[in-house]
Amino acid sequence: MPTGTVTLLFTDVEASTALLQELGSERYAEALTDHRQALRGAFSRHGGVEVDVQGDAIFVAFGDARAALDAARDGQRALEHGPIKVRMGLHSGKPIVTDEGYVGIDVHRAARICASAHGGQVVFSEQTRTLAGADHEVVDLGLHRLKDLGPAERLFQLGRGEFPPLRSLNATNLPAQLGRLIGRQREVAELVRLAGQERLITLTGAGGSGKTRLALHVAAELVGTFPDGVFWVPLASVTEPELVPPTIVSALGAKGELADIVGQRHMLLVLDNLEQVADVAPQLSHHLRSSRRLHLLVTSRSLLRIEGEREYAVEPLPADDAVALFLERAAVADPAEAVAQICRRLDGLPLAVELAAARTAILPPEQLLARLDQRLPLLTGGRRDAPARQRTLRAAIAWSYDLLDEDERRLFRQLAVFAGSFDSAAAEGVASADLDSLQSLVEKSLVRRWSPGRLGMLETIREFARGELQAAGEADVLRRAHARFFLARAQEANLYNEAEGRERFDLVAPEVDNVRAALDWALVAEEVELGARIAVALEHFWVARSPFEGMRWLRLLVERGRELPLDVRAAALRVWGSVTYIVGRFEEGADLYEQSLEIYRRLGDERGMGLLLLRLAVWHRTRGDLATARRMTEESEKLLGRTGFGRSEALVRSELGEIVFEEGEHDQGMELMEESAALAEDIGFLWWAAATLGILAGKAISIGRRHDAELWARRAVRLAHEIGERQFLVYALADLARLATHARLPERAGTLWGAVETEERRGPVGQWEGEREAYAAEVMAAASPGFEHGRRAGRALSLDEAVAYAVAET
Repeated sequence: MPTGTVTLLFTDVEASTALLQELGSERYAEALTDHRQALRGAFSRHGGVEVDVQGDAIFVAFGDARAALDAARDGQRALEHGPIKVRMGLHSGKPIVTDEGYVGIDVHRAARICASAHGGQVVFSEQTRTLAGADHEVVDLGLHRLKDLGPAERLFQLGRGEFPPLRSLNATNLPAQLGRLIGRQREVAELVRLAGQERLITLTGAGGSGKTRLALHVAAELVGTFPDGVFWVPLASVTEPELVPPTIVSALGAKGELADIVGQRHMLLVLDNLEQVADVAPQLSHHLRSSRRLHLLVTSRSLLRIEGEREYAVEPLPADDAVALFLERAAVADPAEAVAQICRRLDGLPLAVELAAARTAILPPEQLLARLDQRLPLLTGGRRDAPARQRTLRAAIAWSYDLLDEDERRLFRQLAVFAGSFDSAAAEGVASADLDSLQSLVEKSLVRRWSPGRLGMLETIREFARGELQAAGEADVLRRAHARFFLARAQEANLYNEAEGRERFDLVAPEVDNVRAALDWALVAEEVELGARIAVALEHFWVARSPFEGMRWLRLLVERGRELPLDVRAAALRVWGSVTYIVGRFEEGADLYEQSLEIYRRLGDERGMGLLLLRLAVWHRTRGDLATARRMTEESEKLLGRTGFGRSEALVRSELGEIVFEEGEHDQGMELMEESAALAEDIGFLWWAAATLGILAGKAISIGRRHDAELWARRAVRLAHEIGERQFLVYALADLARLATHARLPERAGTLWGAVETEERRGPVGQWEGEREAYAAEVMAAASPGFEHGRRAGRALSLDEAVAYAVAET
């Protein structure tokens, strides 16, 4: 390929889709082949080198600008009488040569020039005109702005042919965008498509989410679609609704009444930052009804709420795009992990990312990350030509906050007490939210739809709201109400051992962030009793899903709660013992059980005593003391029976079954355990049912009852996955892998073992780590190519996919 100063020529078929429909596939393919042969002949005669072909477009390079124009002229003449009309664009520069072709801004400029032309037309840049000399007949087309390429530049047409105005940005007042748009390809494509279907599209999103930049880019794409122009109307400085129509008229460069000027013109108006004058909505609705070819693209932090409005929510940037934006704006080139963490902490908000990137002039990313605990004071500065509200992130959010009425402001700041997300019931219960105000905050982009049925705030916005909550003196009252609400929700889920109803892991699983916030506050505010009650209410949640975290919370609460009421202290010690025991620290767990049992005895609490005796029976059985285990189990059965505890039968039968099994009565022991699992599942004691089924599967394998083991292990997998239980899920998957090995199904064994390895990467499981090597040795004893193939496939499965595979019939 030519190097140094090169003239780049792009061609593109005009209206190719319409031509395909007109000619049909076969005739169009023939015409396309003929057109390529004609162009290639003309280009090669003048020394052109073909660089690339994409669809019906050809990219050619020339070492001489005069020869390039000659080739373009001859190419158009060759196509003159055929069905295909081709636009051509040329530009001369010094592109970089790579193994895959040319790269650089000169390539983009040549392609944009081609895109601005019409079929049969050859358009070229001033650089090409200068290099080619005065030998060709040309028309000076004047200055034109090309999308994404900043200032206007002079373009020329080869020959005197008459064509419509170029598809440049001249039929518009869109401001030049000095930097390229990072990411947003999907959004641009969707909005360009929607603009042909909808007459009013409102881009909503939080302050700093990039609504204006996206709208301008989409508008630039649409310039050729609206014959009467695309016009940008900046409204950030307009504070009265009645001033909006004259502002639009001014942006159009006209005088008079808006209705008369718009008339039936086919045009697009980009109304930017409309939120503070949203009361103009009825007037805009009137203009849309009377001017049937008028289209509006609006950016606003709230909806107009008029007929025909199509909302398009502008979300924060995905992680990779946020990092790319940071690196483009920053004084660093290395995409270090610190940059990725910065972008995550800033919610991917383009404004926040750009402001943070500007700070790298004095702070490297690692130091910047360390200071991000308080985002808003750090993120100031930015471009001096940006609107004042976009020079700091705080100002961008305050702009939205100031537009709220008093009730909305109160609710907004009080919602800052939530962590992660929340549902409407929590907002009503903690912040006395009314649904109208809550919906208004969603429509004004200060609260987001988080997931079905749940709402939340971006962390950058939450930080602003927390500051307002603190300044209003409401923080302590709201945090106490928040903690009490989530205590009630945790108790409603029936996850503590004394509960009677069906376990509802689904009630608390979405609230983990709120639970952590409540427990943090309880420790800081010395509301340890309230915190301990929350932690106790989540007993089986910790045991099933997060025992290591549960250990940390219970240890902190018990150690700081020296004055806890005895019943709360006894329950907290028991739960601390539960999570300690389940991770494999058996002696520590048993010691905590003993301390809890002692308090329950002092209180005369028979249910508490019965539960602890049963747990200590497990401890003695695992040490081989079956006599003590049986005595404690029978004593537990009497105590729990006297209290009428609904879960007691399932608990006692399982432990008796394990004792009987260890005594050598395998069938009888397993029958008791199977009854326990069935009872537990029937009454909604789901964690116990999953655990018992998992233990049953392991015992069945040990005595050769592999068919039963397969059935129990599958049930354990299904039930454990349903409630999010990790430990018995991993054991059951591993048992199914063992069974596949015994059945000489190496690929299935490998797939299941690969799924276990993937789950292990999420973090420590607990007791599993102490037994893993024995399982691995058995599963991989007959490793084969089939096993390794399955293992790779299993590692690639999501947890849902792995469970579906595990429970499917073999």
